[in-house]
Amino acid sequence: MSVAKIIEINASSTTSVEDAVRSGLKKVSETVKGIQGAWINETKVTTDGDGNVKEWRVNLRVTFLVS
Repeated sequence: MSVAKIIEINASSTTSVEDAVRSGLKKVSETVKGIQGAWINETKVTTDGDGNVKEWRVNLRVTFLVS
């Protein structure tokens, strides 16, 4: 029998959504082992006064196995 747990994290990047996801998962993997996957729950951006994207932000639900 396997038991999985889900945690929710926020991550950001000035480059892209993919970079925000990668950096968030990398940070989580420093303390959480057995990561199985993640869902992008929400995507947001911050902009400058001209509407240009300054930062990509993602809310991730990360699934990992509990031993």
